Amino acid sequence: MPELPDIVVYIEALEKRILGETLEGVRIVSPILLRTATPPLSSAAGKKVLQIRRIGKRICIGLEEDLWLVLHLMIAGRLHWRERGAAISPHGSFAAFDFPNGSLLWTEAGSKKRASLHFVSGENALRNLDPGGLDVLKCTLEEFSKALCSANHTLKRALTDPHLFSGIGNSYSDEILFEARLSPIAMTQKLSPTEIEQLFNAVRSTLNLWVQQLRDQYGDKFPEKVTAFRKGMAVHGRYRQPCPRCQTSIQRIRYASNETNYCPNCQTGGKLLADRALSRLLKEDWPKTIEELELRRIKPK
Repeated sequence: MPELPDIVVYIEALEKRILGETLEGVRIVSPILLRTATPPLSSAAGKKVLQIRRIGKRICIGLEEDLWLVLHLMIAGRLHWRERGAAISPHGSFAAFDFPNGSLLWTEAGSKKRASLHFVSGENALRNLDPGGLDVLKCTLEEFSKALCSANHTLKRALTDPHLFSGIGNSYSDEILFEARLSPIAMTQKLSPTEIEQLFNAVRSTLNLWVQQLRDQYGDKFPEKVTAFRKGMAVHGRYRQPCPRCQTSIQRIRYASNETNYCPNCQTGGKLLADRALSRLLKEDWPKTIEELELRRIKPK
């Protein structure tokens, strides 16, 4: 799922292309995309784009008359900039937003169509779509600490909760926790003030780093191949690869369709966190430390 750094560069690319331009019309392929009926989407045609902003992981395109197109890409949704009137296919395409200088195409891979478009009128309606999480690049340490400790959750869950923090998902939470040298299953209300400050600094430095890296990567080009797995990430998507800090093999916890990646040496004091599927299979035979894991990998001659 595109997260804060990806959404920021998407918005910056859109500002260069459609800010001040008139939306000629919206072509929708999939009827399940549009989640609102009032105002009618047809009323967006002929309106000029006045601003573009982010709400969590949503891209909000502000039109004249205080009308808003709110795009939530979800896991597999992606945006593409093409020539004006570019054809869209019912296979993988959701919609196209046509402008005088080009068309913004919206695609979603896979069979599970989760992306959504809301078309709303007014700031109040826009705020109703906001999960309410803190903007982690603008909040203070005190505000961050209050939100973090408002309930006793694991750090991984807290960071990815859109009601607590805005725009952080599975990928960048792994990178943040690695930078902070904290376990993904550490409980929020058991953190010391020093650890909370470490996490606060890691959130800001990690997200700012990746925003800048993506800016440098795309330059004036429209962001393509937006992915959760990027070259240069420290732990996310790097299972069994060496930690860039200590060379210990990166480990993971798998659950549903997601996984958490971490360094057991840098983040959990050498302790292996139980992977639900494997630990249920191995039971008492599950290795508890890095040393036990490495011994199990040594095959007898």
